[in-house]
Amino acid sequence: MASASLAQAQEQPLKREFRAVWIATVANIDWPGQKGLSPAVQQQEFKYILDEHQKNGMNAVIVQVRPAADALYRSNLEPWSEFLTGKQGQAMNPPYDPLQFMLEEAHKRGMEFHAWFNPYRATFDAKAEVAPNHITKRRPEWFIKYEGKLLFNPGIPEVRQYITSVVMDVVNRYDIDGVHFDDYFYPYPVPKKPFPDEQTYAAYQGLFTNKDDWRRYNVDELIKGVSDSINHVKPWVKFGISPFGVWKNLADGPDGSATRAGAPSYTALYADTRKWMQVGWIDYLVPQVYWHIGNPAADYKTVLEWWAQNAFQRHLYVGLGAYKVASDPTYREWHDPNEMPRQLQLARATPNVGGSVFFSSKSVMSNPNNLQDSLRNSYYKYPALLPVMDWKKNAELEPPFSLKVRQTDSGVRLHWQHDQEVRYYVIYRFVKESFWETPFWKRAFWEERKWQPLDPDLSSPVSIVAKVFGTNTAFIDETPLESGKYIYVVTALDRQQNESAPSHPATVKYKY
Repeated sequence: MASASLAQAQEQPLKREFRAVWIATVANIDWPGQKGLSPAVQQQEFKYILDEHQKNGMNAVIVQVRPAADALYRSNLEPWSEFLTGKQGQAMNPPYDPLQFMLEEAHKRGMEFHAWFNPYRATFDAKAEVAPNHITKRRPEWFIKYEGKLLFNPGIPEVRQYITSVVMDVVNRYDIDGVHFDDYFYPYPVPKKPFPDEQTYAAYQGLFTNKDDWRRYNVDELIKGVSDSINHVKPWVKFGISPFGVWKNLADGPDGSATRAGAPSYTALYADTRKWMQVGWIDYLVPQVYWHIGNPAADYKTVLEWWAQNAFQRHLYVGLGAYKVASDPTYREWHDPNEMPRQLQLARATPNVGGSVFFSSKSVMSNPNNLQDSLRNSYYKYPALLPVMDWKKNAELEPPFSLKVRQTDSGVRLHWQHDQEVRYYVIYRFVKESFWETPFWKRAFWEERKWQPLDPDLSSPVSIVAKVFGTNTAFIDETPLESGKYIYVVTALDRQQNESAPSHPATVKYKY
């Protein structure tokens, strides 16, 4: 990619881009900070995490709510996670629902909340002590022990139904924006230790004569079942997968990427991730491209461009290995302060790539090689709305109306009205002079209709002041302003981030 294109990708702020972090709860990687913290401390920690990522320009969080057949939410199907209280099945004291809390806090800050499930992992390690009502106790015949851990057996149809029911329990009861699966399907293979599912294959192989194809069919059936179930009850909820970064190596077939990665999802994990995009079972894919630019086995640029050519009109975001920045013991490239900025630039300059997701929250917040500073001061300096998924239909939005603005002791207070249920409102602010920088013929056209022209830069995020959750029709702009005249307009966003026409503009004469 030409350097001019890379520079251009940074010069013009993007109005729409998916920007997220994974917040891992397994082993208390990101949250809670440790097991057994009080609910008050857990909540304080999570609000701090969101506040920091709001400053980082993030517009979504992907939060692990089911690390190992357990729950970070109230559930009649699975026990409370040990990563909350220190003991699986032990409830919060005083009681609260972490998922409901996290969801509300994310929405307050204008962020989407994607609930991340690990579908097949039943115990995190060999020492795990499970609750008496854990599914491994209730249905032990559903599980296979592999490398000391218990895993759901993907070949059993009832397992697929159960996992789907767990996901749908959350979809039905919580106002989440997305369902997210990570890269763990069939387990990462251990040399000379085949996954012991011979009996299951014998019982359920049907017409399959190839076990690899049968395994891929099993995972396909889970993905299709979850997808169909979500779309049946809440078609606006997004379904995304974050697979291992390489689907197939070129050695596995001519449609693979020019890589030599160790465990391609198609051949090693039996996850046909490319197919799921192609047939439309998932809405977005976040391949974990955790390699540096120029990696001999899997070059970041090569993998990124391969996926961009295999997106099939679904959304593609790139998973970035922030945890390697300034800490990778093998490759010095990860210690170069420009490595992650170059990866971000390449992602933005590559067609069909609509955003980035960082693993993980703690790694970004520790600011390795000034990564967090770069996001705040450069790459994510201006806010961005999320990309629109055209295949998810919504009723057309009317613009907000009756916008009123006035100066108060705490800032400029806005109030408006709206008759439809919306997800967010977007507040735009302009200096009055710039508002009128419009060709004369356009100005006359709008004046004739007793309407005001929009600033030509409305398509730029530079004028966005805030994104307000849809239950609010008031906002106080607390930004320090110089004396002068300012014009505000408000638009509405539906659940897919489709944007309405703007409200009539309202002017305030601000005195500092």
